[in-house]
Amino acid sequence: MAGNELGDFLRARRAGVQPQDVGMPSHGVRRVSGLRREEVAVLAGVNGDYYTRLEQGRERHPSAQVLGALSQALCLDADSRAHLFRLTGTVPGDRFTHTEDTVSTTLRQLMDGYAYAPAFVLNRTLDLLATNALADALFSPFEAADNLARMTFLDPAGRLFNTRWNWAAQATVANLREAAGHEPESRRLRELVASLTGRSEDFTRLWNAHTVRGKTRGAKHLLHPDVGPLTLTYQCLDVRDAPGQQLVIYQAEPDSPSAHALSLLGSMHADRISRH
Repeated sequence: MAGNELGDFLRARRAGVQPQDVGMPSHGVRRVSGLRREEVAVLAGVNGDYYTRLEQGRERHPSAQVLGALSQALCLDADSRAHLFRLTGTVPGDRFTHTEDTVSTTLRQLMDGYAYAPAFVLNRTLDLLATNALADALFSPFEAADNLARMTFLDPAGRLFNTRWNWAAQATVANLREAAGHEPESRRLRELVASLTGRSEDFTRLWNAHTVRGKTRGAKHLLHPDVGPLTLTYQCLDVRDAPGQQLVIYQAEPDSPSAHALSLLGSMHADRISRH
């Protein structure tokens, strides 16, 4: 991404840490949200002017030791710490790994083998590169099942489909922020962010928070117009021979109402396909 990504990230994370979070006293009225620059510098054990240069983009190559100290001072979790290192190019062989968008035939065959589980492949910018039949059925309420961020923020179905929309929106933007660390010059990411910020105030607010999170596993609470509420878990698996791709698999608890609803959804989708 163009601009001062490192400085923007440091400022946003600094604003999210309160003095009491790091055991520092707070006296009088504070004119900034979170920690002051000099407080971060003290916590990280670096010169105050040096830290200011980092935020202003006048210093772009801090050492791994400085980055580790800043991670601790800003209370960064593992995803955010890795993102900070990537923004400075400190992680060897990781910063400029470009995503492969072609899904292999063997992976498509594997996905099709999950007859009772929606499965799909994403790239780092959350484009849907491939889907199995049940994933097609699951995403049928959307105008187009093309990009999870666009579907969440711009498609009218997004807020109805994701019953915990606020959480889904935060996670989606945090995933895109991680993508910015992996491929800062990605034209696709730049165009996607420009489109979303131009049309969604919610996206813009969350994007400016600089929260970073990788997709791993979790719960989904969905509402499908054909079969009703669905409570699913998901797993994200890195595709080793295609850097940047992830295979995502949704599952329902066996013999649960959601499992029966998924089965019904698959049957309804198959019937629609056969009639055309």
